[in-house]
Amino acid sequence: MDVLNKAWYFSDMPQPSHAPGVSPSARAIPVWHLYGEDSAFPDVLHIETITHRAAGLDWQIAVHRHRHLHQFFLIEAGDVRIELDGQTLQTEPPFLLNVPAGMVHGFSFAAGTSGWVLTVPLQTLPDLLDPAVTQQTALGLGRTTSASAGTFALFREIEAEHGASRPVRSVMLRALACQLACLVLRDMDHATVGTSETMDPRFQRFLALLDLHLRDRWRLTDYAREIGVSERHLSRICQVSSGMSGARILEAAVIREACRLLVYTRASVASVGYGLGFDDPSYFSRAFRRAMGLSPAAYRAGFERDLR
Repeated sequence: MDVLNKAWYFSDMPQPSHAPGVSPSARAIPVWHLYGEDSAFPDVLHIETITHRAAGLDWQIAVHRHRHLHQFFLIEAGDVRIELDGQTLQTEPPFLLNVPAGMVHGFSFAAGTSGWVLTVPLQTLPDLLDPAVTQQTALGLGRTTSASAGTFALFREIEAEHGASRPVRSVMLRALACQLACLVLRDMDHATVGTSETMDPRFQRFLALLDLHLRDRWRLTDYAREIGVSERHLSRICQVSSGMSGARILEAAVIREACRLLVYTRASVASVGYGLGFDDPSYFSRAFRRAMGLSPAAYRAGFERDLR
């Protein structure tokens, strides 16, 4: 299992107010509940056309992420430039894009691009979309896949059911969304990184806790205490489940979040380090270089050059 890459998908966590030297910009990656609306999700799911969502924004959607929402974008025709956690994708339509909760994403659509975006709160399909599950399946990967006639039919059926007022509407929408998620998972099955049935539940719990407390400066001993095992035992569990020690998994998660903050915010390198638990900016820079092969400043500069 590629835990280093999986750590890239952990959602944005609240920044502790007591963290020294952390500027507000260190938390500036927008976290949207639904398209920038700062309110609880009002329905079992949401579906709308790309035209309806993007035309009023000049066909541009700035980079952002959703903590508790999983999204499926079905692009029927047109052209779109996708920014996905530091990577730029351009795929010939038709295709489906899977965006797990917590993944940074943004779009530049050509005018007239057609398709749909389906947004599903994690609590609607916890057996498929909960982070403890998606971290072990292809649904935890941000990538495109083929769009079959059956996929298009499902989107149209979801759209029709969503816009109607019929008995058991919520149940039907959950069923249709579940069917779609299963189809996407099967289409992406070649990228599956394991199954929840074969994973130690304590390891799954560790990954879920990472999602919750990565930005809270928790150490490995804090995670072990919450799970109810010793730090040494937790590290053994991680080694058996992933081939990596608990400390290595934690470091990978921290470095991936650092990559996000360096690319998507204007926080200083020192501020990023402080916000992720490094009391010494020099130590943060050394740890980052050891993991990524270049300094934080050089990593950021590389992305800035690519965007020019």
